[in-house]
Amino acid sequence: MTTPLTQAIAAKREELIALTQDLIRIPTLNPPGQDYLAICEYLDKRLKAHGFETQLIRAHGTPGDSAKYPRWNIIARREGTQKGECVHFNSHTDVVEEGQGWTFDPFGGQLHEGKIYGRGACDMKGGLATSIIAAEAFIETYKDFAGAIEISGTADEESGGYGGVAYLAEKGFFNPERVQHVIIPEPLHKDRICLGHRGGWWAEIETKGEIAHGSMPFLGDCAVRHMGAVLSEFETKLFPAMASRTTDMPVVPEGARSSTMNINSIHGGAKEQDDDFDGLPSHCVPDSCRITIDRRFLSEEPLDQVRDEVTGLLEGLRGTRPDFEYTLTELNSVLPSMTDRQAPVVQTVAKAIQDVMGKAPEYVASPGTYDQKHIDRIGKLKNCIAYGPGVLEMAHKPNEWIGVDDMIDSACVMGAALETLLLPRG
Repeated sequence: MTTPLTQAIAAKREELIALTQDLIRIPTLNPPGQDYLAICEYLDKRLKAHGFETQLIRAHGTPGDSAKYPRWNIIARREGTQKGECVHFNSHTDVVEEGQGWTFDPFGGQLHEGKIYGRGACDMKGGLATSIIAAEAFIETYKDFAGAIEISGTADEESGGYGGVAYLAEKGFFNPERVQHVIIPEPLHKDRICLGHRGGWWAEIETKGEIAHGSMPFLGDCAVRHMGAVLSEFETKLFPAMASRTTDMPVVPEGARSSTMNINSIHGGAKEQDDDFDGLPSHCVPDSCRITIDRRFLSEEPLDQVRDEVTGLLEGLRGTRPDFEYTLTELNSVLPSMTDRQAPVVQTVAKAIQDVMGKAPEYVASPGTYDQKHIDRIGKLKNCIAYGPGVLEMAHKPNEWIGVDDMIDSACVMGAALETLLLPRG
């Protein structure tokens, strides 16, 4: 489909590439929350030049916010010439650590064979750039549109979103009287509409022991061995039980249609020394061992059941294993979220995908949570989806990339959705 708007978007191809590269080159690593102000100031300058009114908002007092690592967000708004509804594009600006295994510079934004490489290219600076180009092309094509367009760049989605969308929702920025339609350009692919996500429960488990000389472990109590018993219970009981459960949610990829749990970290015994230390370890029985678990659950599983299942295994060990003691600390919990297929933003983007790409969209749900949870639960705004370019499986991977053609196609879909929602009828 060729229209004046799609032609305007196609003409901005080089601009889209440069914008995506610029965003990747600002290393907004989370943790700790690096360069949030820098990327907000970059977006502030860019969007003001295109007629947006902007606000830079620091999420004071949220987890991780400090003088060294302040949690900065930006919201930009462009009013139309007539009254109407507001369409909001929300993207997070933070990225995870680069990790090992890269053959491209993680913060170089290199263009190679039609793909832009870098940490955050897919998740989700490419989506942010795509929404900006779509909005700018729409504004240039249609001088008289109704309502308003908002674009936000928000902090901390990778660590729960509490210094970003959650804070803004608490301040009323996602009030349904202010914003009517929200599109989050997460990388679910250009022909998919993501209706929601699974739930998440994060906790730390610590097993206790007693320190003693390593040559006489019988005089102590090894916390790492106790944790080994916990892991054995998980392997023989919890993991098989989770694998047997499936959901009616259209979660992708297929493996995420079941309950899952990841053991994020394990630490026991003497702390690791600095890299420049070349001495030998001391000989001690570890008196503490800690793991962090990341439990993803289905809409069919109540949160209390998820908690009780883990607690029940731990209590079983307390009753059968000599000297077994533990503590369990809940770190965070997020309920599943799903938008109805008949919601206006779903129907609008579905039609846009059909018009632009000549195919009906696939409706999916995300294996991981994203900021829809806060727009839904805190903002009380149900008319929200994730839609954006990028291959979901590339998120958090080495050599993360996003395809330029995919971004152009997604920008055309976003632009077509703006035409439906913001152009005066008749």
